[in-house]
Amino acid sequence: MSELKLTNDKIKAYDAEKKAFSTGKNLEAFGNAQNGVNELLAANINDLIKRVCALEDERVRHAEAMKKLAEELSAFKAELDRLRLTAKLNAGAIERLTNAQRIADSESSSQNV
Repeated sequence: MSELKLTNDKIKAYDAEKKAFSTGKNLEAFGNAQNGVNELLAANINDLIKRVCALEDERVRHAEAMKKLAEELSAFKAELDRLRLTAKLNAGAIERLTNAQRIADSESSSQNV
């Protein structure tokens, strides 16, 4: 934020206690005071614009990061699902091989008797 902080005293361009416009000097003082107020307001507005732009840039970076995280999470989920399926298929294959081995063992022991 600008070091030119706005206060009521700084933005007061007209003093009602003075007889405004009674002389050119008062008119000049009013104009100078108004110019000062305009400069303060412009500096503060420009600072606010910079802050808004920085916040918008930050929002865009965060949105991109979240999108990348979502893509990585989706890929991770797909890989995890693949591994679960592989494990289930391998467990089924191991069970079938174990059963086949038992059957083969029981048949060989019955042939030996």
